[in-house]
Amino acid sequence: MKNIIIKVCGMRDSENIRQVAALGVKWIGMIFWNQSPRNVTMIPTYAGIIPDRSSLNGQNSSSDIQRIGVFVDEMPQNIITRVINFQLDIVQLHGHESPTLIRNLRRTLDPDMRPGVKIMKTISIGSEEDIEVYKTYTNCVDYFLFDTKCATKGGSGQHFDWNVLQAYDGTLPFMLSGGIGPDDVERIKAFQHPQCMGIDLNSRFESEPGIKDVEKIRHFLANLQAD
Repeated sequence: MKNIIIKVCGMRDSENIRQVAALGVKWIGMIFWNQSPRNVTMIPTYAGIIPDRSSLNGQNSSSDIQRIGVFVDEMPQNIITRVINFQLDIVQLHGHESPTLIRNLRRTLDPDMRPGVKIMKTISIGSEEDIEVYKTYTNCVDYFLFDTKCATKGGSGQHFDWNVLQAYDGTLPFMLSGGIGPDDVERIKAFQHPQCMGIDLNSRFESEPGIKDVEKIRHFLANLQAD
């Protein structure tokens, strides 16, 4: 799985974001959910959390960086406000959002407020039957993210059986998530699916909630890219 997209989620520290982006990570995820220990809005002064694109150097050009906002059953107006304030490129919906809400959200944002904004729907997977949920959203989102079904909304550090994803026969690309950690390199290399575009890293690469261990990510990426 070379040349896959690496998404590092649950970030909320400006310098930590710069360091992770310098490793060549193209997708930076921020969580806007008040029940998450990685909630961006828990920080008293969070307006400057995202560095200016021009300051995100390293292997990425400024246009490479994609800013993702994660929301859980949030009011559409609050999502819109975050998209504008943080100049989000992708809205990740991690709750029970309806297709109607998603279509209305897109129409509000694109093209007038945030032209070209993308929407990614998380689907929680516990069994092969759970994959069928994707069919509800095929005509209103751009990507899926398959995560572990658990009591929390992501960040659980728990795996699910990736083999069940062979039942996904949709045409939209998806991100692979769910407790991916430093010891999963060979498991990732062995996984094959034509629509898998990347992987999502979060809790198992942290020194504390919201702060990523840069050296751990660096080592992981080197192993992932090695033959």
